[in-house]
Amino acid sequence: MIQLLKNLQWSLNTTRKVDFLAPLLLRAYLIPVFWVAANNKWNPFNPESSLQSTIDWFANPDWGLGLPFPELMAYMAWGAEYFGAILLLLGLAVRWVSIPLMITMLVAAFSVHWKNGWQAIHDPMSAFAAENAAEAIDRLDRAKSILQEYGNYSWLTEHGSFVVLNNGIEFAATYFVMLLALFFIGAGRYISIDYWLAKRYMANEVHHVDS
Repeated sequence: MIQLLKNLQWSLNTTRKVDFLAPLLLRAYLIPVFWVAANNKWNPFNPESSLQSTIDWFANPDWGLGLPFPELMAYMAWGAEYFGAILLLLGLAVRWVSIPLMITMLVAAFSVHWKNGWQAIHDPMSAFAAENAAEAIDRLDRAKSILQEYGNYSWLTEHGSFVVLNNGIEFAATYFVMLLALFFIGAGRYISIDYWLAKRYMANEVHHVDS
């Protein structure tokens, strides 16, 4: 039995030959998330695009976040997401860029989503369902019945079902956890600039110390 377990563990350990896939896929998942978020705030190559709406939202205490230094905060959030997406794509300075991106997710979670609880979408079956999830689903069912009776419901739902947005911390927390993993494990082997830089320069540094 012990030998069998050893053989199984050895077989499992052979998968480490492709362990670079884990950080690669984390990066691939997060790249479009932050790229789209940044360009929704401001596309610097579009003269009609501006960061002003984000600045206004950060500044206004009534219908926005009421954050201090809203212009600076807006540019920092945009920069972290915009250049963060590029660096994640290149696999360059991934551990470093994970830090401002994690901070951005924490700010989003606590300043925007925290009051709404965990769920991004209301689901009363979830272990972390919001207190008003059942009420939200009742209203969703009512809205569906109205649309089914008076609207072209099959056309309206052709590309997806209707849901009620809860806007909780679920997505921000998920992205934070993924970034935290990248912070500790780095960009991964082979398909990242970080790997080849470390292979070239850090190996020389280790050799120099040993000698």
